[in-house]
Amino acid sequence: MPKTICNDALDYHRFPKPGKISVQPTKPCLTQRDLSLAYTPGVADPCLEIEKDPQKADEYTSRANLVGVISNGTAVLGLGNIGALASKPVMEGKGVLFKRFADIDVFDLEIDELDPMKFVETVARLEPTFGGINLEDIKAPDCFIIEEELQKRLNIPVLHDDQHGTAVILAAAMINALFLQKKKIEDVRIVCLGAGAAGFACMKLVESLGAKRENILMLDRKGVIHQGRDNLPAHKAYFATTQKQRTLEEAMNGADVFVGVSQGNVVSADMLLGMNERPIIFAMANPIPEIDYYLAKQTRSDLIMATGRSDCPNQINNVLGFPFLFRGALDARATKFNEEMKLAAVYALADLARESVPESVRHVYLGEHLQFGSDYILPKPFDPRLIELIPAAVAKAAADTGVARQPIQDLEGYQHKMAERIDPSRIFMRWIYDKAKNSQPRTVLPEGNDATTLRAAASMLAQGIAKPILIGCPKVIEANSLEFDIDMTGIEVIDPTEENSLFSSLADAYYFDRKRHGILRQDAIQTLKYDHNVYGALMVRQGFADTLLSGRTAHYGKVLRPLLQVLAHDQGEQHYQTYGLYMMIMENKAYLLGDCTVNVETTSEQLAELAYLAAQTAKKLGFEPRVAMLSFSNFGSSSHPLVEKVAKATQLVHEQHPDLMIDGEMQADTAVNIDKLNQFPFSKLKDTANVLIFPTMQSGNMVYKMLSELGGGVPIGPILVGLPKSVHVLQTGASVDDIVNLAAIAAATAN
Repeated sequence: MPKTICNDALDYHRFPKPGKISVQPTKPCLTQRDLSLAYTPGVADPCLEIEKDPQKADEYTSRANLVGVISNGTAVLGLGNIGALASKPVMEGKGVLFKRFADIDVFDLEIDELDPMKFVETVARLEPTFGGINLEDIKAPDCFIIEEELQKRLNIPVLHDDQHGTAVILAAAMINALFLQKKKIEDVRIVCLGAGAAGFACMKLVESLGAKRENILMLDRKGVIHQGRDNLPAHKAYFATTQKQRTLEEAMNGADVFVGVSQGNVVSADMLLGMNERPIIFAMANPIPEIDYYLAKQTRSDLIMATGRSDCPNQINNVLGFPFLFRGALDARATKFNEEMKLAAVYALADLARESVPESVRHVYLGEHLQFGSDYILPKPFDPRLIELIPAAVAKAAADTGVARQPIQDLEGYQHKMAERIDPSRIFMRWIYDKAKNSQPRTVLPEGNDATTLRAAASMLAQGIAKPILIGCPKVIEANSLEFDIDMTGIEVIDPTEENSLFSSLADAYYFDRKRHGILRQDAIQTLKYDHNVYGALMVRQGFADTLLSGRTAHYGKVLRPLLQVLAHDQGEQHYQTYGLYMMIMENKAYLLGDCTVNVETTSEQLAELAYLAAQTAKKLGFEPRVAMLSFSNFGSSSHPLVEKVAKATQLVHEQHPDLMIDGEMQADTAVNIDKLNQFPFSKLKDTANVLIFPTMQSGNMVYKMLSELGGGVPIGPILVGLPKSVHVLQTGASVDDIVNLAAIAAATAN
């Protein structure tokens, strides 16, 4: 792994607080009364209630929403047997996914025990703690023994995600691929390369869909698993064949489906050519598939292919499954995961891929053809309908098969609650990154001599969200690239002192703009050589770049002024008003705040323009804007010139953009608290606001900084709006993540 990526990963896990998860109280504990309710003596009452009725634990504790992610570290990702302690970052990461996608709390437990039955004894004794158990990264065949024994002993759902999570997603993809290829599952010949936990579970679930065991050839490192081999473990013996094939090449000849859960580049183009017409390829080895996606498509134009990679169509991604499987099982108070619950998730996923894709998802994945077909056989991981449909299907199957202690009576109402539980804005940054990947703008970075900026450029390129262009001294940039082990391939470097054709073109443009402002052409040349921000802004204006980010190493105003000088007017002297927004990501929601950085005072007309521009930015970032015009008054409750300014701005927006959901003037708590907002039923806001417009820069600036420090919010910005081009000024001292996040937003909002 390149040094820069390694350092970024280590810093991500180390700062600002070690690890990726923490425990947060859900009740106040501020007063002596709070303390007496939270602990002694108040805690005695729920304890006694649970003693009388154990199911009351679901009412009085967090158990019903708590999953144990448990491993002994014997098969961690592609790292192998690295031990329990070294597996902890992975288990914490799984906890993050549970929380973000399904609002499920997690305790990760790394158990230093290699004996399967002792491991089982340890986990079984933890049943009172958890509502469900997610086993993770345990080697085969131990994982089969452990899961089976725990399912026998425990009265809560247990799932080894490496087996069944993968199997559920693959089975859904299989249903749709077979449909598109006009093949029946009972007729197809299937080759499965990889006989570990995932391979066995995938084939078992595919068999449940109707595949015939005699049509399945499973291979391990020794070749085809056949009945002539001695000492086969039970899971391999189950799929041992009587057929004559012994090698992968022989198995692939005449096959309809290939499933790979093994290692990269083990399937050749010739093997693909030997398969039946309209083949299906699921090459899921990560990060390198069993056969390269583009080689496979070039070899067989009639195939449907899926991989484990996010940069290829049809990603087999476990995050489509496990959060929603557990969500449904926990909410139904299921005592186990059975085959019917897994199949319910399979069919729900397969059906969802055939539905018309919502505009909110299409908006994020611009450039991709999101319509059921060979390149879209599974939903996208950030499709908001997943949380509505999959848990409901799983919960219904639990009830239908008698394993639900608390069957959900109103499934439609439950789906609505799920949609409300996970606000799409919580994962919208991933949407923004995906949208940025579709545009990959040429992003100019005038601070190319800065090592942090260079690391950020490498990260942008590696993630595919931008094509970075550095302005700086080539020798300094080269020295930094060597120090941080950065591959400069694909990163363009511009020496601003080199008077080439680009330089001459930009100098001419700058001189033309400023010749009536006391600037001679020689002055223009000197300015370009020494003011990298002017150079970069001119590149964007003249079409040599698409976006610009600068400001990490200088004061905000010093960077903003040359950008406005170059970009705040067009050749017809039309002037553009500029505003500064901040994206504030909180635990449960995301907000756009403005103006926080540019205009100290604004008129009603400017506030109205800001509100509209902020709403348009929100749409580009993937969520429907609900705009609140903030003041210290609620709809005329106070009389003051500041209040009147905001009220007039609101009226102007209503007149100019009647379809925009916006209202004011209102107090900040009214805007974000639905109960307080409901006190004003006449308001055009029917839900809490996600775009907050402040009457002055002073108030906006103070709020975003206070939310950052005291509210735990993550600020991204400043996001400049109002200019004809996507240029943004970074905070002084911005980190690699700050720069890359803003680069993604710049790409997503570029005109």
